[in-house]
Amino acid sequence: MKFRLALLLILIVSVAPVAQSWAADGRFALVIGNAKYPDAEAPLKEPINDAKDIAEELKRNGFDVETGENLNGDAMRRALERLYARIKPGSVALIFFSGFGVQSARQSYLIPIDAQIWTEPDVRRDGVSLETILGEISGRGAGVKIALIDASRRNPFERRFRSFSAGLAPVIAPNGTLVMYSAALSSVVSDTGGAHSLFVSELLKEIRVPDLMAEETLNRTRVGVTRASRSEQVPWISSSLAEDFSFIPGARPQPPTQVAIATPPPRPDPPPAPPAVANIAPPPPPPPPPKIELPPAAATVPAVKDEATTAVASLADDPTIKSLTGKLIDNPDDASALYRRGQVYASKGAYQLAVNDFTESIRLNPKDVEAYNNRCWVRTVIGDLQAALKDCNEALRLRPNFVDALDSRGLVNLKNGQTKNAIADFDAALKINPRLTSSLYGRGLAKQRNGSISEGELDIANAKAMDPNIVKEFADYGVR
Repeated sequence: MKFRLALLLILIVSVAPVAQSWAADGRFALVIGNAKYPDAEAPLKEPINDAKDIAEELKRNGFDVETGENLNGDAMRRALERLYARIKPGSVALIFFSGFGVQSARQSYLIPIDAQIWTEPDVRRDGVSLETILGEISGRGAGVKIALIDASRRNPFERRFRSFSAGLAPVIAPNGTLVMYSAALSSVVSDTGGAHSLFVSELLKEIRVPDLMAEETLNRTRVGVTRASRSEQVPWISSSLAEDFSFIPGARPQPPTQVAIATPPPRPDPPPAPPAVANIAPPPPPPPPPKIELPPAAATVPAVKDEATTAVASLADDPTIKSLTGKLIDNPDDASALYRRGQVYASKGAYQLAVNDFTESIRLNPKDVEAYNNRCWVRTVIGDLQAALKDCNEALRLRPNFVDALDSRGLVNLKNGQTKNAIADFDAALKINPRLTSSLYGRGLAKQRNGSISEGELDIANAKAMDPNIVKEFADYGVR
């Protein structure tokens, strides 16, 4: 039923002991590659190879490297504690993470493979905060702090939240810190399916260039990724370095190469116009940008009409929607952009616009089970219950025992007065995830309506103890 955060930070760390110390000048690195997440449909193909190659390159450059693969939460925290313990005043400390990352409360979290994430508080409980890592490294006296995070992936957790927040958040880092994400803030990219990610391929290429300072190395990496992806992927960099630092020891600062990119490179200019010839009409002006108008259906939903009207009125200026709409103007068949924009619309109360985007996403990929589930949920909120039930049934046909679709269909049946069916769906969802607050609260309401007052009260009380906002959430869906 929920829109789950997406999207994604990655550190690549090895638990195995380091056979040789390379830290003559106090360079320490933790490299983590997490690929085998049980919640994902298949292991990620890139993080392990990326972690190994990054680790080898850092070792050649004098770093004392610990590398970890497929680390659970305890293993990640122990590896970080070992890194903290090695740091001395003035050391260089580097973190590389490849895997899934999630942002919550404007912070980015690196996700261990055993994280049990069903609600937003679970992110903060099971994830590892990047800001906390950098703060701890700084507190141990490191002079240069570097974080290279390849975690901006569409992840299996993003649709478990009703509030939408894809990708990673800006990091508030201490002085002397250089941070790079593989993609722009609040955006996600898909794995290439190859042995290495585009981000790591470009990063390794630039790290090997002699006589480059670290900031220039990362700027050149950003240029390479942006160009290779045709501006579909633009890495994000934040720097507060107060001293020169190079990945290759002994490098001397050189005049900066005239390569810089803060935004995707502009499209090439058109060829020069031919000499003026009489009676040649000037080219027509470019079409105005598309307008986002309030869909009639959103304005007629009593439970959400005020919120939806206000939200939709501000959509034209929303930077995420602007970016996604721009992608769809260039490529109307970009299913990923349609799906993501649908999530944004739904999170902002523009429900009919969300339905439209999910419908187009399903047209492009008739087996997109997530789009079916999310369209089911949105249609339930706006009261289109018959169509919602068809969507949930199709999601469950494509993926039997899909907990999100069971939760969504339970809400459909609850709103439709089918209390026994609602109880059955919520029961099935809770067998899979006993901590799914929405199913617990929904089952409590359904039990009360079915005459089991005391049992319903117990479910409702337990759900409210887990999430005090659950009552308002259901009220927003038109269920009280």
